[in-house]
Amino acid sequence: MSSQVGTLLSGRYRLDAQIGTGGMSTVYRAFDTVLERQVAIKLMHREIASDSDQLERFRREARAVAQLNHPHIVTVIDAGEDDNTPYIVFEYVEGETLKDRIRRYGRLPIQESIAYAIEIARALGVAHERGIVHRDVKPQNVLVDEEGSAKVTDFGIARTLDQEGLTADGRVLGTTDYVSPEQALGHAVTGQSDLYSLGIVLFEMLTGDVPFRGENQVAVAMKHVREQLPDVQARRPEVSSALAAVIDRATAKDTADRYATDAELIADLEQVLAYETQRSGQSTGEATAVLRTLPSKTRRGLPARVTHPVRLILALLVIAGVVVAAVLLLADNTHRGVPPRAIVRTPAAARLQPVPLGQSRAHDFDPYGDKDEHHEDVGRVLDDDPGTSWTTEHYQNGQFPSDKPGVGLYLDAKPGVIARQLDLRTSTTGWEGKVYVSNSVDPNAADLTGWRDIGATFSADRKTFSVPLDTAKQKFRYYLIWITRLPSVGQVAISDVVLQK
Repeated sequence: MSSQVGTLLSGRYRLDAQIGTGGMSTVYRAFDTVLERQVAIKLMHREIASDSDQLERFRREARAVAQLNHPHIVTVIDAGEDDNTPYIVFEYVEGETLKDRIRRYGRLPIQESIAYAIEIARALGVAHERGIVHRDVKPQNVLVDEEGSAKVTDFGIARTLDQEGLTADGRVLGTTDYVSPEQALGHAVTGQSDLYSLGIVLFEMLTGDVPFRGENQVAVAMKHVREQLPDVQARRPEVSSALAAVIDRATAKDTADRYATDAELIADLEQVLAYETQRSGQSTGEATAVLRTLPSKTRRGLPARVTHPVRLILALLVIAGVVVAAVLLLADNTHRGVPPRAIVRTPAAARLQPVPLGQSRAHDFDPYGDKDEHHEDVGRVLDDDPGTSWTTEHYQNGQFPSDKPGVGLYLDAKPGVIARQLDLRTSTTGWEGKVYVSNSVDPNAADLTGWRDIGATFSADRKTFSVPLDTAKQKFRYYLIWITRLPSVGQVAISDVVLQK
């Protein structure tokens, strides 16, 4: 059996054109003569088909991907062997790879980049739920169809999490431009490795280039192990601090600092997409489609023309009709000698924008105590859920010990922001505090050295209140809510904190 164009595999699939090739296989556009439709076929190279390890990897890809059913994963249709040469049949996606798109346009629009990252993360999430790690996430393995939707393909080196062998000898598989540190070192690979690679893909979409260059693949891989990722905001200043923070966490060298699950990454990406859309007031391309799939609480505050374009048009038509009627009535009254009503215009209120912060951007602060003030719960102040809270420890008689002037939590608004207001929601009232700012924090500090007092004192006499901030138009990375006086119950509970700029 020849693998050349024109070959008919298993008496059914006609190979029409070669569209890609790799170390293990060649991909063809083909025609299914039974169902009369175009398909894509990955045909294993004849010279390596006799290698039992390589053959098993190829067969495993078919089994693994056949389990996955998701709109952002290229669907496996069939698999078989012809003249002892195995092949896999996929849906044919008309379009281009994400890599081709980056090469064509350079830096992609920020909202579009986030939207693609969300779609890829959702696809990986489905695979990870089934214990399948892709292990080679890169823009070459993401197809963008004619409608602009991303589809992940080529699980050629995928492996189930509970499987040993084949790659257990420490061999590094995957493209080193996107390889995770642990994979580069031949260590155990989990879904977090795919999330690291996705973070690098997002970096490339935003900047138009991969973060590291080297003389060879090994040199690049070692940079992923040893060097910090270049600052994405330095390469593209319009990238928000919130988006930069997502990339930082996704590409953390230590898996303990990286996103633990796809769901965590997706939630932060969704929040950032909503924020970017709110900031720009519009959306285009694939970002518009993804915005309509966001959770309702994340879509809150988005412009109506983005979430309900048809309703907005109808509303504008109604308003236009009312205006026309009012003008006609005014003209009629003037004609009849009725003086027109004076129009009173009030100055527009200063508009504030929330600074989007993921749950990992809140930290407890207990310099005068044991350095731990319910650390495990502090992220709840940023989960947009009034039903969850971070609380201080319970202090007897409603007072701090004599050697402890206070306790609190701080927000990390990396790399810095000129905040104008802090909104708080609490289920306890009767406590007092103040807001400090800083650009450097020592989590193990023994006092408030390094924090700047900006005179923002407050009394929590209501369950929802705002604290005006005056930073003298200076950017600060850290904002500390410092509790100076406890309520009679001896404990403060804070459910939501929003930093406004």
